[in-house]
Amino acid sequence: MPSGFFALLDDISALVKVSAASLDDVPAQVAKTTGKVSGIVIDDTAVTPKYVVGLDPSRELSIIFRIAKKSLINKLLILSPAALLLGYFAPWAITPILMVGGAYLCFEGYEKVHSMLSPHHEAEAEGDELTAITPEELEQQRVAGAVRTDIILSAEIMAIAYSQVTGQPIVNQIAVMLAVAVFITVAVYGFVGLIVKMDDIGVHLAREGNGPATQKLGRGIVKFMPRFLSILSYVGTAAMLWVGAEIIAHGIPFTAHLLHELEHALAGVPALAWLAKVVACALFGLAVGFVVEKIVGLVKKVWPGKKEVPAA
Repeated sequence: MPSGFFALLDDISALVKVSAASLDDVPAQVAKTTGKVSGIVIDDTAVTPKYVVGLDPSRELSIIFRIAKKSLINKLLILSPAALLLGYFAPWAITPILMVGGAYLCFEGYEKVHSMLSPHHEAEAEGDELTAITPEELEQQRVAGAVRTDIILSAEIMAIAYSQVTGQPIVNQIAVMLAVAVFITVAVYGFVGLIVKMDDIGVHLAREGNGPATQKLGRGIVKFMPRFLSILSYVGTAAMLWVGAEIIAHGIPFTAHLLHELEHALAGVPALAWLAKVVACALFGLAVGFVVEKIVGLVKKVWPGKKEVPAA
């Protein structure tokens, strides 16, 4: 009996050592995955600040925290398990699901471009809606809109994370996906929180009692932030079209081949190859968004529902 007990302890010790050695690879896999999803992370970071523009400044961090919390819950409790289950039972379903999400991003991006090109009409429509709801309802709609967009981007992030650990032990797969979910959520929404509060930081630095250089820096931040947020809004719209279209393009052999050929043709100038791919994807995204918008318009005519107030 004692010998059997010690043999069991030896087996457990060996299993723990193997698991520990396997988990040593997790940081490297997380770093690799983070690099792979950098474009999506930029998109998420650029898109989110617009959901708090025009709302009570004292509620900005609270709203961002609510979005971040929902994003993390979605990644940990829905998207990661879904990716693992689909990858095991129905790997063929992952690409079509992501393509639907990509189409949604293209639709969102197209709507933003359309509103930029016809600001008067959109402003009047938004003004009419704003008079019909309370600030609390507007906040709820903004949060809901941000979470809808985030879940598409998060699904792509988790799908890429899963693609980096296929063939790895299940413990590694779970560890990497959970680490990616937490790290990217904290990084994205931490940076978003810093962005939206930079004007308050600038006001604090510009107060009397600080040194002249500090005050000048504070005033510069206050003056620059509205322009920066405007630029970030354009970047976010372009990124939505780019990321959404690239998801769709990679799911269609013909368009995936065209993108590969475009990058190969300009491989001698990497920056130009990247720019050409982004422009091509953005234009393709506009076309997809236009088609989806027409389909959504027809559906709304058949099943009219409550309209939402768009983000500023």
